[in-house]
Amino acid sequence: MEHDLDQDKKMQEAADARPVLSVVAPMHNEAGGAGVLVDEMAAALSGIEHEIIIVDDASTDETVAVLREARRRHPQLRILRHERNAGQSRALRTGVMSARAPLIAMLDGDGQNNPADVPALYKQVQENPSLAMVAGERRSRQDVAAKKIASRAANAIRQWLLKDGAADTGCGLKLFRRDAFLALPYFDHMHRYLPALMAREGLAVAFVPVSHRSRAHGRSKYTNIERALVAIRDLMGVLWLNARARKPGKISEDA
Repeated sequence: MEHDLDQDKKMQEAADARPVLSVVAPMHNEAGGAGVLVDEMAAALSGIEHEIIIVDDASTDETVAVLREARRRHPQLRILRHERNAGQSRALRTGVMSARAPLIAMLDGDGQNNPADVPALYKQVQENPSLAMVAGERRSRQDVAAKKIASRAANAIRQWLLKDGAADTGCGLKLFRRDAFLALPYFDHMHRYLPALMAREGLAVAFVPVSHRSRAHGRSKYTNIERALVAIRDLMGVLWLNARARKPGKISEDA
């Protein structure tokens, strides 16, 4: 009983604290690695007042049970659950809308992004108030050859058409200002086009190299063909959005 009371007290103290950084990671059927990833996040961010938000996108395995156990170790962990599977972008938006910090770090829930890279991105945004987002670009990618080839081709085509400066839009590790993200138009798969969408709003984006890890648990949610078909449709949509954008230039308020 005393242990439970201590745990409740710690959870309440974590809930009352106002974090400066919210880490959001969507998950779907990631029971094998969910607990380890939360442990890594907490360790990497021990020097920053933070909260961890895992959005379970209607998993059918033991992901939620594993996360509940992790919450006993890390009371700053919040678990949000979708009743129906809605995809990574919707899960990301759910997490950002629920976040209590002005800065958001997003990571893929499969463990391939290394939480140890987050503090460097956080520091860069802190030191550069003009930046709306810092996006990671993977070095030494640990994917199979076919996926890396497909990704390089897709990134080249997307960069040629969108001219957003992003060499690796598929990297799930990004850190951005919450208000900037919520000002963007929402659509499924928007998480892959955040640099272009930020640029559309006239917001500054920087790119930094980050590490990448092989998937230790679970499996990819898409095949290369499925990913390509979705990318073509989404790319056309972003091109349409950019074509319909009208920029007002500098905005000032009359005194």
